[in-house]
Amino acid sequence: MAFDFLVPVEDKVLAHTELLPAQALGRHIYAHTKNDGLPVLANATIALLGVRESRNAYEKKLEKLDVSAIRIQLYKLMLGNWNSTIVDMGDIEEGETVNDTYFVVKEIVAGLLEENIIPVILGATQDITYAAYRAFDGIRDMVNLVAIDSRFDFGMEDELISSHSYMSKIITDKPNNLFNFSNLGYQSYFIAQEEKDLMDRLFFDAYRLGELINDVSLAEPVLRNAHMVSLDTRAIKSSEFGISPNFSPNGFDGREICAIARYAGLSEKVSVFGIYEMENIDQSCQLLAHIIWYFIEGVNFRIDESPYSKSDDFTKYTVPTDTEQLVYYKSHLTERWWVEVPSILTSHTKAGSVALLPCTEQDYLDACNQNIPERWFKAYRKGFN
Repeated sequence: MAFDFLVPVEDKVLAHTELLPAQALGRHIYAHTKNDGLPVLANATIALLGVRESRNAYEKKLEKLDVSAIRIQLYKLMLGNWNSTIVDMGDIEEGETVNDTYFVVKEIVAGLLEENIIPVILGATQDITYAAYRAFDGIRDMVNLVAIDSRFDFGMEDELISSHSYMSKIITDKPNNLFNFSNLGYQSYFIAQEEKDLMDRLFFDAYRLGELINDVSLAEPVLRNAHMVSLDTRAIKSSEFGISPNFSPNGFDGREICAIARYAGLSEKVSVFGIYEMENIDQSCQLLAHIIWYFIEGVNFRIDESPYSKSDDFTKYTVPTDTEQLVYYKSHLTERWWVEVPSILTSHTKAGSVALLPCTEQDYLDACNQNIPERWFKAYRKGFN
């Protein structure tokens, strides 16, 4: 069984935990230890999982990812007003080949998904996203992937999979379960025109860093529709993450990236949350711990709501436009918005059900002014292609 390849949490982390106050998060995490083995997964909500594979890194790593340093920073944070049961599965070390590591990641993540446990993956390099994506095979036919990244990571044609080209493999490999890909925080000077053209041809979504810095709440409806989230920490500016030649002076600050992580946690669809391309720097370990904390916070405040399950809790707005009649819904409880997308009513949903695209109030106001939101138009076109 793939779980047999997991390496226990290091003793130094466990020793540090013993010195923490009772209110600390680490005192409430069920960890994989040498003495007790793997924790019981029954009733678990979230599972931490380290992946130290780095052989397909675009920029070769000089040292292995120190997941224990991240754990120490996370464990000492205070527990929120949460009901989640958190387990720490330990780490996946490098296999004999990179594909061996991918297989173990896929099997472990798939096992957790089948138990309705959300894996939080701490990976050395972002190509691990591909293995996590393959875990949905046989579990979900259509997957929406959101990458928080300064690049699209399509790579060059025929390039071997790496942390800068894993998306090409996700798009082309069979079975092709990818329905939508969204990028949050791309920086134009890192993107080739051919990559932008490919995003347009496939009707994928992309939001520039500047858009999200001006209004980070734009990320919420995108993440609300995601099944898995992949965070490349190089999307965070270097001054926030610690000095490293692999990080850019431009990017998200700590507050913005934590807000985005919380939005990801709040999404009732997000089943896998991965953080990749980390550095062994004290400041980065602290920020990573905060990001994980905010994701867990979001998970604990999830509200599973649909305009069609409790119609009394929603207001329906019908907006006639020159070409379409758009139907919007606003939740009275959370004030979140959705819009119907007619083109995917039967293609990607159960018979008789209606496809709802998360959106913002501004999308509704734009439609009232006869401006059809771009995300709606892309989803509409995708249903016919």
